[in-house]
Amino acid sequence: MKRLILSNENGSSIEAAVADNFFTRFRGLMFHKPLKKGTGLLLVPCASVHMLWMRFALDIIYLDADYKIIKIVPHLRPWLGLSACPKARMALEISSGEAARLHLEPGQRLSIIADE
Repeated sequence: MKRLILSNENGSSIEAAVADNFFTRFRGLMFHKPLKKGTGLLLVPCASVHMLWMRFALDIIYLDADYKIIKIVPHLRPWLGLSACPKARMALEISSGEAARLHLEPGQRLSIIADE
């Protein structure tokens, strides 16, 4: 799976696997172990997220085509969570609490600093 390293204006970075086809987006993080700090999954394209079969809570960062943060949904709970952002082009899933720890806010633009 392709990987990106994304950085915000504060210099914090996230190493994200990229789910960019039907099967990788559908599987997402279902049945996955909890994410480590500074890691995530970037779903492309994606404007909504469900938490069925998930084992841990996530922060969801909705981005436009230019990697600008449109919306942040903190602590989306496993099994019960559902979230959508119709204007989003992609969604970055990170561990619950990571958005606050990394000082992510709507309006910030993430930059690709490495593309593997």
